[in-house]
Amino acid sequence: MWYLYLIECNNGALYAGITTDVAARYAKHASGKGAKYTRANPPRRLIGSKAFADKSGAAKAEYAIRQLRREDKAAFLFLGAD
Repeated sequence: MWYLYLIECNNGALYAGITTDVAARYAKHASGKGAKYTRANPPRRLIGSKAFADKSGAAKAEYAIRQLRREDKAAFLFLGAD
C-alpha cells in the first residue's frame, strides 16, 4: 500500500507527500531529515493519511491535493476521490 499524507507545519502551511510507511516518514520530517520544505518549516502535526493500492494512485492524489486551496486539502484527504 501507498499513502498520501498531510502535515501541518509550524508556519501554518500544509505539506503533502506520499510514502509506504506514514509513521516512519513523519518521524523523518520531524527529525529534520525529511523533505527540504519540512527541514525549513518543521512539522507541527500529522493531519492524516489516505491509502492507495499503488504508487501511481498516491502520486496522482498528491498532485491533485497540491492544486487545492488550503481550506479544501483536509476535505480532499478524508472525502476526496481515490
